[in-house]
Formats: sequence, structure tokens, C-alpha cells
Amino acid sequence: MQARLLTTSDGAENGRGSKNTVSSENAANAAMSDPGSAVAADTSARKPSIKQALLAAVFAAAIVTVILLAFSWPTVTSDPKDLPIAAVGDQEQIDQITANVPDGMLDLKKVDSRAEAGQLIRDREAYGAFVFGDDPEILTSTAASPPVAQQLNGIATQMQQKIDKQAISGMQDGMKQMQDALAAAAQSPAGPQANPGAPGDNPGGNPGDQAQTPDASAVEVPEVTVTDVVPLNENDSTGAGLAIAGLPLTIGGIVGGVLTSMIVHSRRMRAVAVVAYGAIGGLALTLVLQSWFGILQGNFGLNVLAAGLAVAATAALINGFVSLIGPGGIAIGAVLTMFIGNPIASLQVPKEFLAGAWGDIGQFFVPGASGTLLRDLSYFPNAPMAMQWWVLVGWFALGIVLILVGHLKAHAKKRAAAG
Repeated sequence: MQARLLTTSDGAENGRGSKNTVSSENAANAAMSDPGSAVAADTSARKPSIKQALLAAVFAAAIVTVILLAFSWPTVTSDPKDLPIAAVGDQEQIDQITANVPDGMLDLKKVDSRAEAGQLIRDREAYGAFVFGDDPEILTSTAASPPVAQQLNGIATQMQQKIDKQAISGMQDGMKQMQDALAAAAQSPAGPQANPGAPGDNPGGNPGDQAQTPDASAVEVPEVTVTDVVPLNENDSTGAGLAIAGLPLTIGGIVGGVLTSMIVHSRRMRAVAVVAYGAIGGLALTLVLQSWFGILQGNFGLNVLAAGLAVAATAALINGFVSLIGPGGIAIGAVLTMFIGNPIASLQVPKEFLAGAWGDIGQFFVPGASGTLLRDLSYFPNAPMAMQWWVLVGWFALGIVLILVGHLKAHAKKRAAAG
């Protein structure tokens, strides 16, 4: 029995070997009989690899170009428009300001008092204010936007130069009138003693005493004062720290989403991991940004909640896409957050600087909403923040829903396979 099995096995192997040998011999004979076909086959085998290499290079270059455009476009095309600014004064004074700035740059809102203008700034309904009168003043807020405050300072300088020019022109006109009066008095035939007994005579005989220059109060030049109503704190005097604080939140959300989706395989546990990551990540980020660096201000607990919700929203979104469509969902979540939401988040310049409606659109993504929310919590506690909170909650809820949908979809497939 064993002998027969061995013989049969050997025969099978010999059969396969003989078949392989025949196939090899046939291929060799075919190649020898038609050498051109062998060369063509080898060439066709090489062509796809070269094509793939070129396509990969073009695709990589396109991705780099898109990334460059995404991050540089907002800066290159930024141009202030319709900046909400309060104004205290009459319409003529307001029109003078409008005429001296680029068309469409300011959206001036007339208010009744300096106090009202200051309240609008503290409520983030205005970036600054013009206060006209005997003591002109410009109110700014570096905490709201250092670039806008810088532009208002430039307008203040222009106003002061104009006031100085008008004052100098008035003084020159006054001096000319005085010189003309002195010249006329000197050329008068009767001279200054024509009526010695009249009131206002100058017994000293000095004609220049009756044409003296005005006193100091008459030629006093108003000075334009610039007041920073809501300044940045000394630990972040330029606002750079607050501007880049949104980047760790964005990257942190992406990293957290990628790691939890790769490490945690249970879709239900991914939702738990996202919630835990938001709590721990929000606390860690706030400890660094507020307790250590002093960039964030205001209520510590609210800052923890805002930062945690920001990273959890992005992480939940990525986990949701991964649960629904697989690893490719990581790319979708990263693109939505980093390459679409982050460039139009208005973290470094106000949303009014971005072209078209992109500034407003950016506030409906996680980076824009979280950046605005943290700025308001730090410096503008009375500003309306409901929209930012709801945007973050909405993205977080969307991610959790996608995770649950992916969970149900996977279970449906298992039941179908078992049935």
C-alpha cells in the first residue's frame, strides 16, 4: 500500500515536473522561433512601471501644490473689507474718515457716546471706534485683532498729520495777517498817534503791541489719542501665541483620531476613546497654553471644555469615517480639518480679511470655531459664543453618529454572512 502511494505520488510529481518541463521548453522554443515577441513582452512589462512612476511624481507634485495654495492663499489675498468700527460724532466727521480710507475698508456704525463705543468693542461687535470732538480719540482692541489695531493706529497718525497741517496753515495765515496789519500801520500817514485820547491807545508808541499773536490757547493743536480698550496680556503681547494656538488643536485632533482608530478596533469603544481623549487632551492643552505659557486667559474650566471639545470633534470625525469606509476615512477627516478648515479659520487675521464669504464659512469648521471661542473666552467673556459652541458640538455629534452607523453596518454584514 505504501509502495503504491509513494509510486503514485512520485508519478504525480514527475507528471507535474514533466508538464513544467514541457511548458518551459515550449516557451523557450517560442522565444527562439520569434525573438521579437520576447522583446515586445519584456518592453510591455517595463512600460507600466515607468508610467506608474511618472503618475506618482505628478500626483505628489499636485498634492504639494494644493497644500501650498491652501495655506498661502488666505495670506496672499487678504484684504480688509467691511471692518465693523463705531464712530462718535456728526455725519460730516464720519464722512471725512470714510473718504480718507480705501473704499469698502470700514463699516462705520454711528453711536452716541464713547462709553457705548467701548461696550461694542468689549462685546466683539466692533474692532475699534473713532471718537471726534475737541479731544479726538481712537479706540482699538489688540486682543480682538492686532492687524486691525495696527491699521487704526495708522489712521490715527494720518489724522494727527492732517490736524498738524491745518494748525500750521492757520498759524501761517495768522502771521501773514499780523504782518499785513503792521505794514499797513507803518505806512499810515497819521501813524499810531492819530487819536492819542481814544480808548485802546498805545501811549508807548509801539505799533506792534496792537497786533500781537494770539495766546497759547488759541493756537493749541489737538492731539489724537489712541486707547487700547481690550489689550493682550503681557505673556502674549503680539498675539502670536493665541494665533497659533489653533494649530495644536487641529493637529492634536487629527493625531488623536488616527491613533484611536488604529489602536481601538471595536467601533463602540472608539466612541468611548474619543470622549476620553477629549477630556484628557483638553486638560493637557489648557495646562500648557494657560497655566504654563499664559497665552489663554479667563475661566480655566471653560477653556478645558473648549479645547477638549475641539480635539474630540476632529477625532470623532476621523473615527466616524474610518468606521464607515475603512482606513481611507483618515484622509477625508484630515483634508476637511487641516486643508480646508484651517486655512480659512481666521486665526491670524480677522474673517473680514478673507476674500468673499470664506471668512464666514471658515467659522463653521472646527479650527475656526475653536479659535474664535478660545479668544472670546480669554478676552471677551460678554461676547456671544453660542454659535461656536454649537459648531463644535455638531462636528462631534456627526463623528459619533458615523461611528454608530459603521457599527450597525458591520453587524448587518456579519448577520448576512451568518445567515
